[in-house]
Amino acid sequence: MRKFLISSILLLGLSMSVNAQKSPPVPPHPSKAELINIKSRELDKRYNQEKKLIMGHPLATKKMKRDQMKALNEKYQSQKRLLKKM
Repeated sequence: MRKFLISSILLLGLSMSVNAQKSPPVPPHPSKAELINIKSRELDKRYNQEKKLIMGHPLATKKMKRDQMKALNEKYQSQKRLLKKM
């Protein structure tokens, strides 16, 4: 009886420690469409931040701002095209 009690407590303790060591399930990977949407939102956010910085620059002339915005728009359009090709 005593051996049974000790072995059952030992078995119960071992099973609890094994259950405690199990890692949580891996979160599901986002789908391709979700990844593209996330990247597109990040690109839009970065574009808007850069646009604010260019337009709000106190020392830049109108021509400088126009040239910088033209370059930014070209870069933005090319990155958008790459995202759509994925």
